Amino acid sequence: MAASSSEKQVVIIGIDDSEQSTYALNWALDHFFPSPIFKLLLVHSRSTATSAVGLAGPGAVEILPIVDSDLKKIAARVVEAAKQICIAKSVNDVEAQVVEGDPRNVLCDAVDKYRAAILVVGSHGYGAIKRAVLGSVSDYCAHHAHCTVMIVKKPKTKH
Repeated sequence: MAASSSEKQVVIIGIDDSEQSTYALNWALDHFFPSPIFKLLLVHSRSTATSAVGLAGPGAVEILPIVDSDLKKIAARVVEAAKQICIAKSVNDVEAQVVEGDPRNVLCDAVDKYRAAILVVGSHGYGAIKRAVLGSVSDYCAHHAHCTVMIVKKPKTKH
């Protein structure tokens, strides 16, 4: 039994707490899963407490464990919500990971580690300036991940 599941190609979906991420997850599940050929791995990158707080000042020592605890709770909530979406769509063969670090590196590293066939990320649809300042995760992954990268864009709603 284990041999057939290890032959499945890995599809990684990058997840966060944004609606773009949720849309990308739903889209990928609707189009690829349940699947006889793909195994699903959800990857959430979590900031370190130090990077979330910024420069560590005199009070940082007391605050860091609290921030770290909050970041862990948020990560657990993101993963649990994503798993529930999978279960609701009858996708039960799903693994989820929370990895500390920058999402660009976390996702590209996961692609290499699991020799993923496809990486799916949502597009936040930032404008050129915001994208230049923040650095687009999807742009970075499209150029650096060693696999096919699918950037799922949420259609603009017409008012």
